[in-house]
Amino acid sequence: QVQLVESGGGLVQPGGSLRLSCVASGSIFSIYVMGWYRQAPGKQRELVATITSLGTTNYADSVKGRFTISRDNAKNTVYLQMNSLKPEDTAVYFCYADMDGLGYRSYWGQGTQVTVSS
Repeated sequence: QVQLVESGGGLVQPGGSLRLSCVASGSIFSIYVMGWYRQAPGKQRELVATITSLGTTNYADSVKGRFTISRDNAKNTVYLQMNSLKPEDTAVYFCYADMDGLGYRSYWGQGTQVTVSS
């Protein structure tokens, strides 16, 4: 009943930048938390960043100072600005949304590929 669609992935050189977007649609009243996770080949999915409806953010230590998460509540959209990209940032990035913060209505996007390579 809720769909998340990511966009903005691609191939960039080390030190480059990308901006990911995720739009939620469907049966939505409100979204307490939205965020980004990523999964590299052969590794488990890991948290990148989250943001609540009031703007409280949380970042993985590996991306602090390089990535910025933001959201537009009116558009049900979350963004991830990624700067100073490193090869180790290469992964499929997944959008996540939890409607009430309790896990009763949580959803994942299909993912978008980010490749950092020279």
